[in-house]
Amino acid sequence: MSDLTELRHEIRSWLEVNCPEDMRQPITGDPDLCWGGRKFTFQSKAQKDWLEACVAKGYTVPTWPKEYGGAGMSRAEEKVLLSEMKRINARAPLSSFGIWMLGPALLKFGTEAQKLEHLPPVARGEIRWCQGYSEPGAGSDLASLATKAVDKGDHYIINGQKVWTSYADQADWIFCLVRTDNTGKKHHGISFVLFDMDQPGVEPKPIKLISGKSPFCETFLTDAVALKKNLVGEEHKGWDVAKYLLTHEREMIGASGEGISRPMHEVAAAHIGLENGQLADPMLRAQIAEAEIDEWAFGLTMARKLAEAKAGSSMGADSSMLKYYGTELNKRRYELMMDGAGHDGLEWEGERSNDGRLSRSWLRTKGNSIEGGTSEVQLNIISKHILQLPGA
Repeated sequence: MSDLTELRHEIRSWLEVNCPEDMRQPITGDPDLCWGGRKFTFQSKAQKDWLEACVAKGYTVPTWPKEYGGAGMSRAEEKVLLSEMKRINARAPLSSFGIWMLGPALLKFGTEAQKLEHLPPVARGEIRWCQGYSEPGAGSDLASLATKAVDKGDHYIINGQKVWTSYADQADWIFCLVRTDNTGKKHHGISFVLFDMDQPGVEPKPIKLISGKSPFCETFLTDAVALKKNLVGEEHKGWDVAKYLLTHEREMIGASGEGISRPMHEVAAAHIGLENGQLADPMLRAQIAEAEIDEWAFGLTMARKLAEAKAGSSMGADSSMLKYYGTELNKRRYELMMDGAGHDGLEWEGERSNDGRLSRSWLRTKGNSIEGGTSEVQLNIISKHILQLPGA
């Protein structure tokens, strides 16, 4: 305990010196997030300085081993770091699918050569990754994927189409599910490969959503090349890697239920006003209070489940529970924020509304219950594997 107390003082002192004031302000939109990668442009010197300071300490991936770009921290030490960052409202130095999804999969299934090649650039924010899973004919039934990879000795030639490929037009590399054998059950014959997006035959095209904006793309693959050295896990057995990665993706999506940069009651107070120090609308006040209590409870549940997983317990179907409740909570939050903003919440353009950020975000949440596996699929998993309902 004394060691953790000493570490806390050390981290607190380091943050005061190295975390710029601009990086302690609420996030107002996607440009405030540092995604890294070859195509990324820093929004400010403070954003760049904050990333470089954290990279030097291994704080972008604190529990990863030092040889892969991490700080080699224990889970208890990481908890101290995150709590101290939260104390000063420090922004995450780096947002990355490489950290949230690919990294855990490589740490479990990758070879030592793959880890040394791919993980340090992820930790430094040098390579931005996207995910090639869903296809036009294989969404929730992902194992029906048809994108084909033909063995050419030391590489594969890949042809097919992926869809809902988040930020594919901004990504440098992709972790992709491909079919390498079509003779057995659909879950068999799938392989997990990595390849560079900057090559002939890889064409991402943005998809516009109801919000008027979108991170999503459809990605067309025509004789794209993936080197055999970048096959993760065994050939034809990529479904094991895919399932493991999906648990981390669902945790990531579920985490959207833990809170936002501006609390609901602040939005309501700005538009509806206060009466005797309380929100003027008592019904909305009660609904917001109930939702914020649920957010706290969900945050504690997330922390408990993640701690169990990091201690070695299998997340399994619990990731579906977290994904389902987190996404429903996020939709509920934005409904309440729209209620609190009133007519102002419907503003679609203009500087006052930050280009309609609230209304566009509200519409965007409608997709939370589809991406990463629909809510209906998650409920089926929960019914079968957690509740063990008969006939599920």
